[in-house]
Amino acid sequence: MKKVFKILLLVVVVVAILGTLVFLYQKSRKRPVIYETKSPFISDVVKKTVATGSVVPRKEIDIKPQVSGIIEEIFIEAGNHVKKGDLIARVKIIPNMVALNNAESRLNKAKINFEDSKLVYERQKKVYEQGVIPEAEFQQFRLAYMNAMEELETAESHLQLIKEGVSKKSGNTTNTLIRSTIQGMVLDVPVEVGNSVIESNTFNEGTTIASVADMGEMIFEGKVDETEVGKLRLGMPLILSVGAIEDEKFDAVLEYIAPKGKEENGAIQFEIKADVRLKENAFVRAGYSANADIVLERRDSVMVIPESLISFEKEGDSAFVEIETQPQIFEKRFIQTGLSDGVNIEIKTGLGINDKLKGQVKETEKDKKADESSQG
Repeated sequence: MKKVFKILLLVVVVVAILGTLVFLYQKSRKRPVIYETKSPFISDVVKKTVATGSVVPRKEIDIKPQVSGIIEEIFIEAGNHVKKGDLIARVKIIPNMVALNNAESRLNKAKINFEDSKLVYERQKKVYEQGVIPEAEFQQFRLAYMNAMEELETAESHLQLIKEGVSKKSGNTTNTLIRSTIQGMVLDVPVEVGNSVIESNTFNEGTTIASVADMGEMIFEGKVDETEVGKLRLGMPLILSVGAIEDEKFDAVLEYIAPKGKEENGAIQFEIKADVRLKENAFVRAGYSANADIVLERRDSVMVIPESLISFEKEGDSAFVEIETQPQIFEKRFIQTGLSDGVNIEIKTGLGINDKLKGQVKETEKDKKADESSQG
């Protein structure tokens, strides 16, 4: 019995040793490396740069008053559509006391002069009708009377203009009524009823009562780095991505490149402008931030491969790939490349559409399980 037990124990030990040796052998044996293969395909290659900026109206006008005073009434609000000549607001004039006093004094003098001229005229008229004085002499008194009458009307109109901003002679024409100078949408009304406003003149740009813009004609204003501006030219196509409008692209055409750059955060930036092609189903608000993809070069429907598959000779710039000649057997082949967009690259010569290229190492299910067990 003891002899049988010893034999069984010896067999177990031998089997354990052999199993350990087999496990260690398999563990130490190098796993076969299997590579993925990829084939060339037909695609478009677009090389582009990105400019950041915003979409703004091409025509945006600030409506300013021609007289100083206080906003008495506002007839529009932001978002309203207005036509050229539509009423925006009414300004109540607060007269200057010095100018008002001078106008009142002028009117009083005009009244005195008129009354005096009227008395002289009526007296000389009777004398003329009696034939005492000739017509030429009477003409001078009539001229003085008419001048005094005109001066009185002018003084009255001047005083009324200072007080109310309108005179009887001007009719409906008045500077107190502020009207839109263009057709478009009201973007902003920065004043309220009761605010004081300053007239637009040679020494002051005046208070903005409303901003009106034509929303049917928009442009993109952005900036590009000095390293990219040399590649741009007028008429180049742009593709706009507006942050507030998802899944929507807008076409644009470059129409302005600043001749002088400005330093921002240590880099020289050049301003660009592009005409935006709007779509009927998308309303673009003024000031939306946007990114513009500027197409520098483009190749349509050409054979491409992922740029990561290409290698280069240590000496020289010769590009090559590895072609599968037999299953998992690869050979080097030199190729001529074209335009690249950073992901895919155009292949001019050296490859066929059915060739299989060496890619990354393919991970098998056995490898995954081994990795998972080692991590566990």
